Amino acid sequence: MATTKRELSQKINSDGKSEIILRLSIGRGVQPRIKTGLYIKPAQMKKGGAIIKPRLNTAEAEELQQLEAELSAIEHYLIKIAITTPKEHHTKEYFAEQLDRYRYPEKYLPEDPRNVDFFTAFDQYIEKHQLSKSRVSLYKGLGRALRRYELYIAATGTPRRLTLDGMTTEDVESLETFLRTEPELYDKYPQIYAAVPVDTHKLRKQRRPLPKGDNTICCIFKRLRAFFNWCNAQGMTDNRPFAKYTGVTTETYGTPYYITIEERDRIAAFDLSSRKELEIQRDIFVFHCLIGCRVSDLLRLTAENIIDGAVEYIASKTIQEHPDVIRVPLHPRAAALIDKYAGHKPGKLFPFISSQKYNDAIKRIFTVCGITRHVTILNPTTGREEQRPINEIASSHIARRTFVGNLYKRVKDPNLVGKLSGHKEGSRAFTRYRDIDEDMKKELINLLGD
Repeated sequence: MATTKRELSQKINSDGKSEIILRLSIGRGVQPRIKTGLYIKPAQMKKGGAIIKPRLNTAEAEELQQLEAELSAIEHYLIKIAITTPKEHHTKEYFAEQLDRYRYPEKYLPEDPRNVDFFTAFDQYIEKHQLSKSRVSLYKGLGRALRRYELYIAATGTPRRLTLDGMTTEDVESLETFLRTEPELYDKYPQIYAAVPVDTHKLRKQRRPLPKGDNTICCIFKRLRAFFNWCNAQGMTDNRPFAKYTGVTTETYGTPYYITIEERDRIAAFDLSSRKELEIQRDIFVFHCLIGCRVSDLLRLTAENIIDGAVEYIASKTIQEHPDVIRVPLHPRAAALIDKYAGHKPGKLFPFISSQKYNDAIKRIFTVCGITRHVTILNPTTGREEQRPINEIASSHIARRTFVGNLYKRVKDPNLVGKLSGHKEGSRAFTRYRDIDEDMKKELINLLGD
């Protein structure tokens, strides 16, 4: 868990002000002092770092209010990059450079940003946004798809390079068709997939592209649109290829499915002592159901995230938009599981495996424990409803839905539950978890009176 502490430089400039220094604490023994470039009169800051704003001098109060806002933004930024940056980069010089890039981005732009190559700009976007590992993987996958699309254009017509200024709405529509038909194109143009594979992992045979439905296309284009918005803001282009795009722009999801508390407890109590590796992943899954975080946040939890009887973390997915600390008090069963695996894997809260292997283990756990009831889902590729055994489609995200769904049944206050799950107030994503179950329907009908 990264934190900052405000200090003042001993030096006082000609205006009678001292520079504000931030002591950035990142784990044990790593506490670089970072100069902020912000100055304040020593008398205007308390010992703990709070800024004193005068009541009578309005102009001075407004100036200090602005200083407080800039300082808070810098603190949030430093905490964000401390969390998302590998430990080997945790040096004073690294954070000083990153802060300088944050405060003065114009210093690091090319002399003429309009001369930047499409894929160079794309790589810069990924690098500068300090995205979580999972989101970096998604953006790199999009980058490879765009390179395949460029090769597809060359194979089926006049070769041309993708450019920031030259990409049109028609190109976006053509790209959508390409993405939807990739499973068939894989057989027709094997040279494209040999040059730019779908998966960068070393495999005996390159993986065939998966079919893509409306939701997948919508998510891909959200990322591409965000890239172009950034390019517009950086002065790299004025082109907005999505301005007239009329394709699918809204994701559609079915009613969320999750397990009941009784089913969770049945999984927790099932004897897996003869299958030790499955028992470990079962315990992690039960813990996951009790804290409700995303799997990307679960896998990076350490003992340092346990503070005064609660799990504290900043959600990696939303760290750029709102890097708020999420604090979930530990359920007694969750605390017992932490104690059970204390010291089992140094540097981690539990002996985690990869997210894919974790998903595979969850399916096996459901099957072994007899959690096999059918649920109705909306097929993301075809857009049609299907009835499937829950053990065949269970994954790590069902733990998050179980946490949210069962809490919402009892509390019925989305904002209160959102404080524990990390959904911001009014979040559209959160509405997908608000399953109105049969008991809640009966409660509503009873409100009509006798």
